[in-house]
Amino acid sequence: MPASTTKPPRIAVLADSDTRWKWGALTAGRIAPGPSMEAGAEGDMQVAPALDGFLLRGRATPTARQLAEVGVQAASLREVTTVEFLRTMADEEYDILVLALVGGGVQAVLHGLKRVWEGREKRPVVVTGYVGVVYEKLADGLLLRHGADLVLANSRQDAERFRAVYEGVGADASAVTEVALPFLGGAPYEGEHDPYTVVFAAQPSVPESRKDRTYLLNRLVQHARLHPEREVLLKLRSRPGEHTTHIEELPYQKLAQKLDVPSNFRLVYGHMGEVLDRTDLLVTVSSTAALESLHRRIPTVVLTDLGVRETLGNHHFVGSGCLASWDQLDEGHRPVPDEQWVARQGVAADGGYETAFDAARERIAKLLARPGGLAPLTPYYTPATAPGYLPGILARHHLGPDGSVLPGAPSADREPGPVRQIVRRAARGAYRHGVQRVAPVIRRMGEL
Repeated sequence: MPASTTKPPRIAVLADSDTRWKWGALTAGRIAPGPSMEAGAEGDMQVAPALDGFLLRGRATPTARQLAEVGVQAASLREVTTVEFLRTMADEEYDILVLALVGGGVQAVLHGLKRVWEGREKRPVVVTGYVGVVYEKLADGLLLRHGADLVLANSRQDAERFRAVYEGVGADASAVTEVALPFLGGAPYEGEHDPYTVVFAAQPSVPESRKDRTYLLNRLVQHARLHPEREVLLKLRSRPGEHTTHIEELPYQKLAQKLDVPSNFRLVYGHMGEVLDRTDLLVTVSSTAALESLHRRIPTVVLTDLGVRETLGNHHFVGSGCLASWDQLDEGHRPVPDEQWVARQGVAADGGYETAFDAARERIAKLLARPGGLAPLTPYYTPATAPGYLPGILARHHLGPDGSVLPGAPSADREPGPVRQIVRRAARGAYRHGVQRVAPVIRRMGEL
């Protein structure tokens, strides 16, 4: 598709959580061939009107508030099951399809698409990738994403690791394409605000235990008491009852209710870019917010209080120059990031961010212009290569080993009626109540 084409490509994004919807929609805007889309002051982008959004129905389906907080515009947005989505893809014609899903979801949709597009002369370019830092299940997640036309790597380091995994199992690694995180942006840090503001970026599942989460909260409150001249903010991802990409069993909001906090300590929600606009020190365990902060040259700390461990994800920041403890921060420590490390993470603090997606745009344009259309999707996992693994993944999405819809799968012939919608909302609410209230109690009883 030549860059001079005035008609924008038609794009679909399938996402299974608020975070992945944000990544998928913003990525779509960055990689679409033609005139690049400009980021706003906070790194937001107004996505082209040709974008249709699909939210995969499940435990983490975003609420209206979460979608509004993401701030991404789309021509249409609706909730679907995997089978409903596949039937839509069989009938509709798109130029680009972005799969912003967990690995198993990507694999199931790839096999389902391969089936529904059999004999079709033209199909979309299929793109997938990761929302942020890849610090666990590298091989598992990558092989579940294999088969897409482009597997996006958010940094040079990730691109090298991705290719090594694919080549190591004898899979085609040509789909790996280096880009950057699509939501970086915002004004560079220019000096201390009044008041000096410290922000702790919370994560839904890191750390997991009540003991560790209570410890971090207490240290944050203690920092506020030690520095009454500072504003100390706890930046939260979701409100109780909402889910994000990861399950949050012990929301900080509930833990904070039991504390007597000083007046300069507050809980905040909202867009991360807007919070970073007033941040002088960003503190986290391993949140992708650290990369957003480093991109803007805001002093950034990755905590070592609970150790530097793979289960926490902060091991990813070894060599960054950002590792520090609350004791050091209480004493006034300000980290200095390692420039070489930062450059390898897709953080273009020295400029050049807008060119980070050029290779992906060029590749997609060539694929769209390929005579005779694109070849069928060819995932690495097949009933022959993974007969004990793949069928279970597909069955969870009501698909058979060949990607066809299993008998008894939810119908997509009509929109759900009012009663069915009420039942779905009630079931989702019951699930979230079970995860956040019942499951922790059962686990504590089991530890007695």
